[in-house]
Amino acid sequence: MTAQENWPKIAVVGAGAVGGYFGGLLARAGAPVVMIGRPAFVEAVKKNGLFLDTLQFQESVRVEVSTELSAVRAAEIVLFCVKTTDNATTARVLGSLLAPSALVLSMQNGVDNVEQIRASAAIDALPAVVYVAASVPEPGRVKHVGRGDLVVGPKSEKTKRTAEIFSRASVPCRISENIEGELWTKLVWNCALNAVSALGRAKYGLIASSPDAWKVVETAVYEVLAVAKAAGIHPPGLEDPKAALAGALKIATQMAEALSSTGQDLNRGKRTEVDSLNGYISRRGAELGVPTPVNHALFALVKLAEGRL
Repeated sequence: MTAQENWPKIAVVGAGAVGGYFGGLLARAGAPVVMIGRPAFVEAVKKNGLFLDTLQFQESVRVEVSTELSAVRAAEIVLFCVKTTDNATTARVLGSLLAPSALVLSMQNGVDNVEQIRASAAIDALPAVVYVAASVPEPGRVKHVGRGDLVVGPKSEKTKRTAEIFSRASVPCRISENIEGELWTKLVWNCALNAVSALGRAKYGLIASSPDAWKVVETAVYEVLAVAKAAGIHPPGLEDPKAALAGALKIATQMAEALSSTGQDLNRGKRTEVDSLNGYISRRGAELGVPTPVNHALFALVKLAEGRL
């Protein structure tokens, strides 16, 4: 469908790999999308369009772009894709620009972004669990190497509308009644693989094939599950630690060619989201009296590598 009048106006705040991929697919399907990103991204897309290099197709998509957050005005749906470290500052600006009826979808790593957004700007955002292996090899180009599906919830008019819109753009979007547990399932995979990939400068497939690296992954997974249990969280399908480890192996195999977002950030000299991943588990473990030495070590080493203590 290409008729834009049947689509809501969509804004992507933080047009990196995640925002570029999902926003790009929505624009390709005919939705009116504005992407807000850095000057190099905006310049490249204005000149050549947004190039989507996916497993299914390679195509340049024309999309509106801006460097200014004010471009979100009149947006009915906002894909909130900034780094977790930018939650507060971005949310405060958005709070003064969006209509009260606008639907804000947090498409970020970590489990407490919705709370941070609400605390900063009284925006009642919806959480989404994002599964995609994508990168930005150069401004205006998104390289997709695995998956590309979403989980939202619980069931409501807003989540049903969200799922319908993504489905129209051929993006699988599942509704879960246990969205908190789903967020923690993703956190398990992120804590298992992101920092190891970054510190080892290794793609997921290499981690999966290394017995020594996999021992680190195994212990990190067990620690996250112990913290989840102490917090009363039930990540679906991960009640058995061995099933959780098998899930981590499946993710690493499905996304064998992916370097973690933490690794991509380190390579670019950018601040990582490790505070929201292994760092979050370290802090929650301390609060709940659950030892998390491996997650704390991964967190501390990534912080050293990025030059921030």
